[in-house]
This record gives sequence, C-alpha cells and structure tokens, in this order.
Amino acid sequence: MAIPRTDQRDGVRRHDEVVGYLLKHAHLELERRTDEALAPLGLTSRELGVLRVIVGGAARSQQETATLLGVDRTSMVAVVDALERMGAVARRPSDEDRRRNVLEATADGRALFRRAEDVSLAVERDFTAALGGAGAAELRAALRALL
Repeated sequence: MAIPRTDQRDGVRRHDEVVGYLLKHAHLELERRTDEALAPLGLTSRELGVLRVIVGGAARSQQETATLLGVDRTSMVAVVDALERMGAVARRPSDEDRRRNVLEATADGRALFRRAEDVSLAVERDFTAALGGAGAAELRAALRALL
C-alpha cells in the first residue's frame, strides 16, 4: 500500500494527495471539457444530466430528479426551465398529486439527448484515455464502491 507523500515540513499531505481535492478537481475538469463540447448543441453538462435521468426513466418528477442528482430545488427549477424553453422537456402536473410536476422528454429532447450523449461519451473517453479501457472501468467500479 502506497503511503501518501508529504511536504517536507510538518508532515502535511500535499494537496494532490488528498482524495477530496483529486475528486473535486477531476470533476471540475471533466465538467469544463464536457460543457465546452456541448456548447454547440446549446446544452450544459448539468442540463444533460437532468435530461439523461428523464430520458432514462430513472425519475418521473422534478423532485425525484433533484434528489437523484443531488441538486437543490432552486437549481433544479432553473435547469428544467431551461430544458423546457429549448423544447427538450415538458412539465405537467402529476395525476396523483397536483403539487408535483411530472417531467417528460419531448421527441426533440430525446433526439437532443442522443446527440449530446454521444458528445459526452467522447469527452469522457478522451478524459480517461490515460487509464486505458480497463483502468477507466476500474475507476467507475471504485467510485461506485465509494458511493
């Protein structure tokens, strides 16, 4: 087992040996690259994440989607508003509970999702290329184990 390196003084771990720092900055870099690649489609990585949950059927309501993605309600409203303005999703009151909004991808939204998902996957492959295919799969498995 590798022991984290420390700076010479006071045995302080280097910032690039701290798991939280590494995860945060890897995420920020991947998000930056993905946002840049998605810009021609008029979409952000956050909007793609919400669209992925809706198209994939992982959640039906706005609240379920926010909970699944760990997004606060205010941010979720803004993302869904943006997706609705671009015609990618439709929001309607739930038949069971009128206080809840059900989210559905439109035909245009599903087509946009397919294009955006291809772009996102290409960025992800490029981002993890240094790990190789097996390394990228191991990274996903390790992250799922942590979660």
